[in-house]
Amino acid sequence: MRSEPSASVGKRVFDIVVASAALLFFAPFLLAVAIAIKVTSPGPVLFYQYRYGYRNRFFKIYKFRSMRMNASDARGVKQAVPGDSRITPVGKILRKTSLDEIPQLINVIKGDMSLVGPRPHVPGMLAADLPYEDLVPYYFQRHIARPGITGLAQVSGCRGSTIEPNRAISRIDYDLDYIEKWSLRMDIMIIARTIRREFLSGSGF
Repeated sequence: MRSEPSASVGKRVFDIVVASAALLFFAPFLLAVAIAIKVTSPGPVLFYQYRYGYRNRFFKIYKFRSMRMNASDARGVKQAVPGDSRITPVGKILRKTSLDEIPQLINVIKGDMSLVGPRPHVPGMLAADLPYEDLVPYYFQRHIARPGITGLAQVSGCRGSTIEPNRAISRIDYDLDYIEKWSLRMDIMIIARTIRREFLSGSGF
């Protein structure tokens, strides 16, 4: 196997520069989103959960709050599904366009995450009604890289519910394939596909 993506100085510099520029560019929009969340639903603007990070260390991930406070799942074990009644009207738009993920740029700058990498899972996440590590014995190998805002699995169609076992296993296989074949060029390609697939086409839920 090639050197780990998280060991690359070039990847880290790329992450910091792009994440910082994106936060500055999106600043007026982020303010507008924060106001919309605040005036339409009681509760904080940001939502956080603890997720698995680099080398299995836990970190606090940030997202725009898209669910009602009295119905949200702080542990994140219960996955959101299309038509989920817990999601607010503003949250539906944010999730549809994946804009609820933008605050994770802060995680990237802090060093908790990378722009591209395996998506961070909550501890105890279920796949096919089993703990993910029981369904996929090599599950924790994905944590030898920093988790990403987006990843190869997401742009390859493995996003959303993990109820179906083959799709859940494919996610992990894509993650390990990314770690094996990683390059900055690959990161740029995945970011471009994410912008087209998630933000522009609105394929989230």
